[in-house]
Amino acid sequence: MLDLPFNHSITLIIITVIVSLLAFSNQNIMNRLIFWPPAMKKGQFDRFITHGFVHADGAHLLFNMITLFFFGSAIEVFYRQYAFNMGFVLFYLGGLIVSILPSYLKHKNDFQWASLGASGAVSAVLFAYILFKPWNLIFVFFVPVPAIIFAVLYIAYTIWSNKRNNNHINHSAHLWGAAYGVIITILVEPKIIPHFINQLIHIPFFN
Repeated sequence: MLDLPFNHSITLIIITVIVSLLAFSNQNIMNRLIFWPPAMKKGQFDRFITHGFVHADGAHLLFNMITLFFFGSAIEVFYRQYAFNMGFVLFYLGGLIVSILPSYLKHKNDFQWASLGASGAVSAVLFAYILFKPWNLIFVFFVPVPAIIFAVLYIAYTIWSNKRNNNHINHSAHLWGAAYGVIITILVEPKIIPHFINQLIHIPFFN
């Protein structure tokens, strides 16, 4: 990871932090970048991407950027070999678009609904990472959890929370982002499937 000539995941983090901080102090910036479905009727399709560079608050921003920092570079090593070294950036931006698309189709005429944050793309990065190293430990609130166990619990919680739909978190984006990360990585490199299965079989804690 350290031998990369230019780390795109770090660049994405820097841009996201700067834009989010600007939006925190300027409501006009926030309003223009946030994902608001009726704006699509005005041709503002850039919001499919810009919503991932603004966040609800500092905690929301910090959580997403820490996750991207720890797992982004590892996935970048794999993806940057495609599209003239821009594979990871395209993968990340694609995660923003795909993860928000189902929500857009559901709320496209809802003037009261909006969404923001990089969670969909970050979920894509995290779940792509899990395909490569399912037994690596992920620290959840300082508690080490095997990545594959976290994935199962995360998906279960996301589906449950999405059905309850009693808060302002777009759980649908998390779920579709995770699915996108897994599916695209398999399509790009089908050999990841036998690798993943082999990794699952060989549980390191019992070797």
